[in-house]
Amino acid sequence: MPEVFNASSYLVDRQVAAGLGERTAVIGATESLSYAELADEVAGTAGALAALGVRPEERVMLLMLDGPSMLAGILGAMRIGAVAVPVSTMLTGAELGGLLTDSRARVLLLSAELAAAAAEAISAAPEVTHVVVEDAPGGDAPGFVSPRAGVRVLSWTDFRAGADTVPEFPTWEDSPALWLYTSGTTGKPKAAMHRHVNIKLVEQLYGQGVLGVTAEDRCLSVAKLFFAYGIGNSAFFPLAVGATTVLEPGRPTPAGIAARVVADQPTLFFGVPTFYAALLGSAIADDTFASVRQGVSAGEALPAELFRRFRDRFGVEILDGIGSTEALHIFLSNRAGTVVPGTSGTPVPGYDIALRDEATGEPVRDGEPGSLYLRGPSLATGYWCRTETTRAVFQGDWLRTGDTYVKEADTGAYRCLGRSDDMIKAGGIWVSPTEVEARLLEHSSVAEVAVVGMADTDGLDKPVAYVVAAAGHVVDAAELDAFCRDGLAAFKRPRKVIVVTEIPKTATGKLKRYLLRDQATQTPTPAPEGVAS
Repeated sequence: MPEVFNASSYLVDRQVAAGLGERTAVIGATESLSYAELADEVAGTAGALAALGVRPEERVMLLMLDGPSMLAGILGAMRIGAVAVPVSTMLTGAELGGLLTDSRARVLLLSAELAAAAAEAISAAPEVTHVVVEDAPGGDAPGFVSPRAGVRVLSWTDFRAGADTVPEFPTWEDSPALWLYTSGTTGKPKAAMHRHVNIKLVEQLYGQGVLGVTAEDRCLSVAKLFFAYGIGNSAFFPLAVGATTVLEPGRPTPAGIAARVVADQPTLFFGVPTFYAALLGSAIADDTFASVRQGVSAGEALPAELFRRFRDRFGVEILDGIGSTEALHIFLSNRAGTVVPGTSGTPVPGYDIALRDEATGEPVRDGEPGSLYLRGPSLATGYWCRTETTRAVFQGDWLRTGDTYVKEADTGAYRCLGRSDDMIKAGGIWVSPTEVEARLLEHSSVAEVAVVGMADTDGLDKPVAYVVAAAGHVVDAAELDAFCRDGLAAFKRPRKVIVVTEIPKTATGKLKRYLLRDQATQTPTPAPEGVAS
C-alpha cells in the first residue's frame, strides 16, 4: 500500500507535534488563532462535515470570504479525504449554480454576505443537500433561505455544535485533495484536479526554494484563497513552515491593504500588477511597506515600469513570475537581487520549460517566440469531466500553457508576449471574450460585438468591447456596463465601449480579433485610480 500522506495534517498537525502549537498561525479581521487552535478548528470542521455524511473524495464547495473559518473548511475537507472546492466570491448566482452542478457537491459552505448568489445557484443545483452559513447565530441561519425544499440550512455554530473531532483519513500522496476552477484557454470553467502531494511540492519548490519562507515570516496576499496563487500565498507557504498568514476578507483597496500592512507587519506581500498600479496611484504613505522584505507578483506580466516605480517609491523589490491553476502555483520566477524587469525570470527548480513553434511543435531558438510548455511534479491530474480539453492541454508529461514567450539570449530570462489564443487576463483573472460578447448581445441596442484586451497606460490588459448598434438604437456605454454587472461577475465587464459601424471578419465570418487588438493598442485606456470592483 502507498504511504499515508494527508496535506491537512502536513500543514497544521505537524506544527503542533513539533512544539509550535502556541505560535500564531492565522490573523483574521476579527480573530487570531494559534497553531493549536487552528488544529482544533480543522479537526472540528472535519468532524462536522463527516456528520453531514461527506465521504472521502466527495466534493465540498466553499463560497466564503477569506478568514479562519474558510481556512478550516478547506483543510477540514482534506482531513477527511474529501475534496475542497473553493470558488470565486465574484461569481453570479447562475455561474455558481453551474459549478455546483458540474462538481456534484452536496455541501456548500457559505459566508452570509454572499447569500444572494447562493440562493440563486441552489435553484439550479439539485444535488445540494446542505448549506452551512458562516458566523450566523443558531437556528436557520438568518440571511439565507433555501429556494427549494430538501436543502438543510445550518449556521456555522449549529454545524460545529456536538460534532466529534475525527482523525485524518489515510489519504495517499496521489489522493485527490483540491479542485480549482479555471476558464484557462477555453473560456468554459473547468476544475483542475490536484493531489495531496502537490501542496507539499509547491511550498517546497517555490515557497522555500525561491522565497525562502521561514517560521518568522508573515504572509499577506491580495489574491484570495480561492485562487491557486492565493491559496499558496495564504495557506500552503506559511503553514508548512510554522509561519503566520494574514487573511483579509474584504475587497482589496489601497487604503484597506495599507492599513492591514501597517497593523499586522507582513514580511512577504503578494499582489498582482493591477493592484501594484493601484497602490502607486494612491496617497498611501511611502513607508507603508517598511516591514516587507519581499514583494511578489503573478497573474499577468508585470510591466518593467511598474516594477521600477514601486521599488523607487516603497523600497520593495517585486519578484514577478508566472504560474497557473494547472500547476497550482508559480513555475517561472525572478529571484531576489537578480530581477530582470519586464520578464517572468527563469524556471523554478523542479520545473522544465520548453518553447515550441505553434505550427510544427519544434523547439524555437533563443530570441524567437514560442508556445510555452511546462513539465513539473505539481501539475494537476487533469480536468474533471473534460476529456477532450484534458488531452489537448495535458500532453504526456507536458502542459500546454497557452502563453507565448520568448527566452532572452542575453539574460536567459523568459518574457511574456501574450496569449496563444484570445483569452484576456484582467487583474490576474481569465476573462472569456465570447462569454462577455454573449451577454452584450442580449441587450437590445447591440447588433454585433467583439471583445478584446486593451492595455491601459500601465500596460495592463482590460476588456474592451467594439459594438455595432442595432438599427434604430443608440449605444449607451453606462447602460451596457450596468447590464454586464447584472449578468456577469464584475471583473468581466468591458472597461470601455467603442461604437463602430462594422467589425472586421474573415471570409468565413470569423472575427479578426487581431485587427481590433492592434487598433486597441494604439489607443490605450487610462490606468484605473483604484481596483475595479
